[in-house]
Amino acid sequence: MSVQLEPNGRLRHLLTTEGLPREMLTRILDTAESFSGVLGKSVKKVPLLRGRTIINLFFEPSTRTRTTFELAAQRLSADVLNIDVATSSTSKGESLLDMLRNLEAMQCDAFVVRHADSGAAEFIARHVRPGVAVINAGDGRHAHPTQALLDAFTIRREKGPLEPLTIAIVGDILHSRVARSQIHALLGLGAGQVRVIAPRTLLPRDIQRLGVRVYEDMDAGLEGADVVMMLRLQRERMRGALLPSESEFFARFGLTEKRLERTHPDSIVMHPGPVNRGVELDPRVADGPRSVILRQVTNGIAVRMAVMSIVLGGYSDATETGLEESPS
Repeated sequence: MSVQLEPNGRLRHLLTTEGLPREMLTRILDTAESFSGVLGKSVKKVPLLRGRTIINLFFEPSTRTRTTFELAAQRLSADVLNIDVATSSTSKGESLLDMLRNLEAMQCDAFVVRHADSGAAEFIARHVRPGVAVINAGDGRHAHPTQALLDAFTIRREKGPLEPLTIAIVGDILHSRVARSQIHALLGLGAGQVRVIAPRTLLPRDIQRLGVRVYEDMDAGLEGADVVMMLRLQRERMRGALLPSESEFFARFGLTEKRLERTHPDSIVMHPGPVNRGVELDPRVADGPRSVILRQVTNGIAVRMAVMSIVLGGYSDATETGLEESPS
């Protein structure tokens, strides 16, 4: 049994979408649907996690992810503490485990962890005391489960059931923790077909083993797609000359209005952000009528509320989350 699931199937930590049962993936999305109603109210809070303390422990910068986690915790009435790791005691020689023990001594209930090293979130999860939850907000090239879940949630809201859909993931597959988590989540939820489209230098070896169809030709890969997920080129993780230039990448793999014509007539365009305009996406596509990029950001709050409520309380529907108590 994975460290993130207890023997009874309860979600103790969220570290990866890989291996999560379809029932759990669906439960998270259904719970997020319940919470999405809160975000439209004048008072956007429920009392579910009142008295709980959640610590954002970010070893890598990420304004959007950290902010949506902070807002999600506040919407659940939790106390939130943001740790600036660059100025913390770890930069003065304190070990990560020492830091964890000191934070645990403050009676925290959960860590939201972002780290440059793959496996860092699982390492922390294996060393926290019982009752403390760990949520992976991105670790190296390994996983970004809440991004994958908010993407799946967005697709379900925009397009309905995933089973009949063809979903194309385009760009830097090799370095993307988002792509890996998306593939596991989408196939775990029963998506009809998942394609990956990238130059050979940005494709992981044996990516087909994950159950995806691989395309090195953008036009062929987009044909008839219902959803197009563009990925950010992650220059900071690249080693060596994997791309001739950003302009050539855009010429071959950038999403333009012309290329979008190859997809299904009511397809949607997604991107986990931040968008490199003119590199991954033509600005007219990024801002166009098929783009749901900003709705992804909004949906991220509801999904992260759902994850926090489940790992800290085990709740799964509107009655148990206290939505009926929420002021209108």
